[in-house]
Amino acid sequence: MSVQTEQFKDTLAAYNWKNTNVRMQKQQQQEPMFYYFAYGSCMCPVDLKRSLGEKTHIYVVGAATLPGYRLGFYCYSAFRNCGVLDIIKDPTSSVEGVLYKLPQRLGYALDEREGVHQNWYRHEQVDIACNGKLYNNARTYMVVDKLTEELAPNDWYFNVVLRGAVTCGLPEQYCWNLFNHMHQLQQRHGLKSA
Repeated sequence: MSVQTEQFKDTLAAYNWKNTNVRMQKQQQQEPMFYYFAYGSCMCPVDLKRSLGEKTHIYVVGAATLPGYRLGFYCYSAFRNCGVLDIIKDPTSSVEGVLYKLPQRLGYALDEREGVHQNWYRHEQVDIACNGKLYNNARTYMVVDKLTEELAPNDWYFNVVLRGAVTCGLPEQYCWNLFNHMHQLQQRHGLKSA
C-alpha cells in the first residue's frame, strides 16, 4: 500500500470521526439533557453502556467532585452478589466521580439500572464541581435502606469501579484511597484481594 493511500485513509478516518462528533454535538443540542454524577460502577463508560444500550463515553463531561458526602459500601446487590457503593452525607468529606451530560431519554434505563422502581436507590439532586465550574441540581443516586455496616465488594465490582476511576481521570491519590478501602473490606470479610 502506498504512503499516499495510507495518508488518504488517515485523513478520511479523521474526517469521519470529526463529522461523527459534530453530529453528536448537534444531536445533544437538540434533545433535552440532564447531568448525572457517577461514583461507583457507572464511572466506567463501558459498563454504563451495557445498561443504557449506547456508547456513553461521548457524554462524559469530566472528573468531578461532590462536596459534603463520603463513600461507603452500605448496600447489598443481589445482582452483583456483593456490597456496592453508596454516598452518605458528611460535611467534612467529598466524593470524586464522573460527571455525564446524558440525554433525557436514557433516564429511565439509568433508573432501572439503579433499582429506583424497586426502591433500592433514589434520586439525589446535588451540586457538582467539574472543570472549574459548578453544576447545580445534577442527578446522582443514594441507597434508600442502608446497611448498618459496610459489605465488601467482589473482585468484579472492585475492578470495574477502579477501571472507571482511572479511565476518567480521577485524582491518583483518590484512586489509591478507593483501592485501599475496597481491599481492606475484602480482607475484613475474608474475600480474596483483587
